[in-house]
Amino acid sequence: MQSSTDLRSLLNRIDHRGYPAYKDTKGMYQFPGYVLSIDHVQGDPFASPSKVSVRVSGKVAGFPRELYKDSHQRIALQDELTRQFGRRAEQFAFKAKGSGKSGLISVSRCYQEVLERTACRMDPGSGDIILRMEIGFPANGRTINARELEKILFEFVPECVKASLFYKNMDAKRLRAIFDLAEDQQYIREKLPEMGLCAFVADGSILPRESGISPRPMKSGVKFKSPKELEVAMDLPHRGRITGMGIRKGITLIVGGGYHGKSTLLKALELGVYNHIAGDGREYVITDDTAMKIRAEDGRSIQKTDISMFINDLPNGKDTVGFCTEDASGSTSQAANVVESIEAGTSLLLIDEDTSATNFMIRDELMQRVIHRDMEPITPFIERIRELYDDYGISTVIVAGSSGAYFHIADSIIQMDRYVPKDITEYAKKEAETFPMISGPEEPSARPDFRRCFKPGQAFRGNDRIKMKTMGREAVMINKETIDLRYVEQITDSEQVTALGYCMRYAQKHILDGRKDLRRVVEELEAVIRKGTLSDLCESSSSVSCMAMPRRQEIFACFNRYRGLKA
Repeated sequence: MQSSTDLRSLLNRIDHRGYPAYKDTKGMYQFPGYVLSIDHVQGDPFASPSKVSVRVSGKVAGFPRELYKDSHQRIALQDELTRQFGRRAEQFAFKAKGSGKSGLISVSRCYQEVLERTACRMDPGSGDIILRMEIGFPANGRTINARELEKILFEFVPECVKASLFYKNMDAKRLRAIFDLAEDQQYIREKLPEMGLCAFVADGSILPRESGISPRPMKSGVKFKSPKELEVAMDLPHRGRITGMGIRKGITLIVGGGYHGKSTLLKALELGVYNHIAGDGREYVITDDTAMKIRAEDGRSIQKTDISMFINDLPNGKDTVGFCTEDASGSTSQAANVVESIEAGTSLLLIDEDTSATNFMIRDELMQRVIHRDMEPITPFIERIRELYDDYGISTVIVAGSSGAYFHIADSIIQMDRYVPKDITEYAKKEAETFPMISGPEEPSARPDFRRCFKPGQAFRGNDRIKMKTMGREAVMINKETIDLRYVEQITDSEQVTALGYCMRYAQKHILDGRKDLRRVVEELEAVIRKGTLSDLCESSSSVSCMAMPRRQEIFACFNRYRGLKA
């Protein structure tokens, strides 16, 4: 390892030389209190910024062990350190001048959810910290401007490190509050199954967002208040007694007029699989962390999925036990999404009528009379929903605004009235008595066959140069194959998409062999991450990409939408 003095001397030597001379800076340098590592140097001022990391030993960082002893506490602390460093870095970004990306200093941008990221990692044993950032190495044209880089590495970065990675320089009360919130959130998560709940929404929560493109809470948003019939109380370790609406396991229907908050509540529930930062308004909206948002997804790829629970006897004789298509319809895509969620281990389905295929969700009594069951290959969801709960232990929350057919089978019915929930179960059930109930299936379905085994694509065999590109939260491209993730709605950060791309790449290179089913493949991927860190998927310590941890449900979803998979 070289010293910071060596780095300063090197910068003096290469000043005003051609940009490729920056490659000589790659390596590790000891600075006062930390090690600066230049891991990857960009090829020119307009290329992706250089990757730089900072390593601080646990003894020097000085964070009390209790702040990171459990994973949920450690992740919350890492999240805060990343945010603190990012706020400091913004003050210095582009103060060093030059061409292209010269002077950029950035770390992962954290939003409302608290996610484990490669940007900042604290070793759970030693407390050692590694923080990764990107820096645009300055240039005039394509000539090195080492004086400006010296300013970044010897003035700006040390200031950011000093303010955000040393406990003695941080707000201890703020860190304690973050720790307390993480503890309380974890407590609620662990209490849900004990209380027979699949979700909890605390009184006082602000569910509406600032706008359709902003995740921040609406300033004038109506505060959530549970109806008395659904109110539950919990005594949290730090905040103390808290009340709110408990959504019980089983079948829950959310109804109400347009713009009254039905979809807003469902959106809060689908993102309740993640913890949220203080001030988000949804800090105490906690959902079963295996929950899956299900919708129709016209045009998606389906590879050997057993959708016979819902679709059988197609007129063209196509197999529905090992169903394959490159262009799924609304009903077949939604059927596949449900079955794939079962495969991924979900205990809760979240469905919005507005984004569902009507013929998959329901066939009313008149249609049943006119079009006999023998002529219809689709068994609608309404006829399987009770079976999913009784036989598979999978609860369902459905938002419905136009069809009352689910009133008969729902265990709980919640009406949203100007963003205020009301329990109308008794009233709705009584009204439903005057309407005919849709007949159910004559016999239960066979359990889906999950023995799907895939081989690696030809492009991955013996090839270490796999091109990958993340397109926001929308998709990831591997070589020339795009995996469309637009409708995997619980992906909340583009860095999760990057991680999914690396999961696909790693599995293709090391796990897929044509004999392991998809469940085993995902288990082995998770084992790789548990044994090491998320960054191990990159297989390169010198060039770790910015990634955020996806859930296993999203890993399954990514595999299921990859057209390059072949049995």
